[in-house]
Amino acid sequence: MIAGLVNLVFQLLFWGILAWVILSWIQTPPGHPLRQVQNFLDRLILPLIRPIQRLVPPLRLGAGALDLSPLILIFLIRILHGPAVRLASTLF
Repeated sequence: MIAGLVNLVFQLLFWGILAWVILSWIQTPPGHPLRQVQNFLDRLILPLIRPIQRLVPPLRLGAGALDLSPLILIFLIRILHGPAVRLASTLF
């Protein structure tokens, strides 16, 4: 039961980060329903992304930059996912 909930949280977090990245490429006007989704994901994802952004600056690519922090966060989530589910299944 608890292991399933932990699994669900990790899956939702993965898909939330992916949606956050995709929505960051889309310009939405204020008041648009998609803007509310973006704001919700910002409140959820940014507290996890910001510490990584402080440690790993964006890669400079000519005039632009590539932020690798979402990729690093997804990688960390994938690493922690299995052990967290196993721990939850053994404890509860």
